[in-house]
Amino acid sequence: MARIVLTHAARPSTFDVTAVDEHGAVRDIAIAGEHPLTLYVDKQEILTLMTLGAAPEALAIGYLRNQRLVERLDDIVAVQVDWETNSVAVKTRNGLADLEAKTAKRTKTSGCGQGTVFGDLMEDIDNVRLPGGVSLTQAALYALLDKVRLHETIYKQAGAVHGCALASNDGGNSDIRMFVEDVGRHNAVDAIAGQMWLDGEDGADKIFYTTGRLTSEMVIKAAQMRIPFLVSRSGLTQMGYEIAQKVDMTMIGRATNRHYLLFTGAHRFRADAPAPPPPRRVPAT
Repeated sequence: MARIVLTHAARPSTFDVTAVDEHGAVRDIAIAGEHPLTLYVDKQEILTLMTLGAAPEALAIGYLRNQRLVERLDDIVAVQVDWETNSVAVKTRNGLADLEAKTAKRTKTSGCGQGTVFGDLMEDIDNVRLPGGVSLTQAALYALLDKVRLHETIYKQAGAVHGCALASNDGGNSDIRMFVEDVGRHNAVDAIAGQMWLDGEDGADKIFYTTGRLTSEMVIKAAQMRIPFLVSRSGLTQMGYEIAQKVDMTMIGRATNRHYLLFTGAHRFRADAPAPPPPRRVPAT
């Protein structure tokens, strides 16, 4: 595989401002960054993303991957981010086939930040096939939730962001492999998708965690990354539920501490055996 020419142009994730609290005291407060980043492919403008700017190169690659505008990482020659012009320029090896036709149809999604899906992505979900023969234990789910809770995040400092994690699934354990935060959850999942491509990471044995709700867009993107387990601390939408059923994804929502709701794909989930009821006390005779 040819080496991609990449900038490493991450922006600071937080900025310090002053605010007055309820007692009238002036306080220094960290707030999340937000920057417009216009994506160009072979000098053609695609769209502008509003982003934290923490992983702009991976975001651009993951966006193109999840929109199926680029089929293989080998098709990309360079990804160059320039914050002076708030742009990211992607150069491909042979151009993108049918780019005008694909970008002509746009579906505005429910993603915060007004996500956009190009082409017939929503209609082509029938072609997605998730790997079989894998399972998720309750112990691994709890291990992931514990590690997400303890993970140092921008959200704890400044709020106003969503986080997504790619995690291992090792029997009774789970470790966070990647963690990305952004002002929109769809940006965070795209950045992880891009980094997975760059690292050659397979999703078939992984868990995807998000702080955001499980919409159709989130389910489709996780399925395209071949990830069979999707977990959120939030809820889900009807279309997200229906698509998860269609692609046979194990989807878990409202997952915090030791609480969760298993919505789809129950055949892959291995819950611990319930504790036996306490012995009955027999009154003395």
